[in-house]
Order: sequence, then structure tokens, then C-alpha cells
Amino acid sequence: MLGNLLGGFIVIIVGVNLMPAVADGVWIATHNTTSGSASEGSVTGSSATILDLVTLFFAIGIMAAAISMAINGLKNAGIM
Repeated sequence: MLGNLLGGFIVIIVGVNLMPAVADGVWIATHNTTSGSASEGSVTGSSATILDLVTLFFAIGIMAAAISMAINGLKNAGIM
């Protein structure tokens, strides 16, 4: 039980610490231009919209993994 709960907290901590790196990578991918101007990106249209959602899906994945680990730990302990 304690191992799953601890694992869930570790997943949350690592995910939260990696979130800025993921967000920076998405920003670089959407705003990288050859002219040096950050006003227009190399990815436009629906591709840019989907790429902007990568950070959200990363956060949802981290949250889902941590919650499932905590739920499994509570089920194994008989609490839930």
C-alpha cells in the first residue's frame, strides 16, 4: 500500500518538475522561425492547436497515472 502511494507522489513530483520543459518545448516548436521573429510560428492552423494541447495532455496523463497508483494502493490495503 505504502509503495503505491509513495509511487503516486513521486510520479506527481516528477511530472510537475517536467511540466515547464514540456511547455518550453511546445513553445519552441510553435514559435520557431527562420526570420527570428517570434510573432509567427513555423506550425500553423490545426497543427498548432493540437501541438498547444500537448502540455494539457501531459498533465492529464501524469494526473491519471498518479490517481490510478493511489487507487490500487488503497484497494490492496482494503480501504477502498
